Amino acid sequence: MNALIRMSAALAFSFAGFSAFANDYTAGPLKLEQPWTRATPAGAKIAGGYLAVTNTGSAPDRLLGGTSEVSGKVEIHEMAMKEGVMTMRGLPEGLEIKPGEKTELKPGSYHLMLMDLKRQLKEGESIKATLNFEKAGPVAVEFSVQSVGARTPAAGHKH
Repeated sequence: MNALIRMSAALAFSFAGFSAFANDYTAGPLKLEQPWTRATPAGAKIAGGYLAVTNTGSAPDRLLGGTSEVSGKVEIHEMAMKEGVMTMRGLPEGLEIKPGEKTELKPGSYHLMLMDLKRQLKEGESIKATLNFEKAGPVAVEFSVQSVGARTPAAGHKH
């Protein structure tokens, strides 16, 4: 009986972990994985958004930006090192998602900027957004809000 209880608990734990990040999406040949963001301090006006996009098709697509229920606008930005200095710039033409490749939007690299936040983002909640692609069109997603210092989608996850 104890083995059955342990097995049931392990199964419930594994499903709980799966459902927390079952927020993967498909739009034509694009596969969007684990959209996430970080909790923000009160009064913050920006937040970063992160996810991976895989293009399984034979033609490129382009992530152009988006909209969110919690921000005035969503833009694509890039962080890069230039002559020993970290720089950040907007990508008004969007970000190309090359065919047969996985493009990661992550801290310190390409990322979404949720600008003009309407409220504080709190750890554990989900944020609804729509990402706009040149060919795939609009894709509704939910970003899981991780801890303030999270570096990956799982870093702030708790059971």
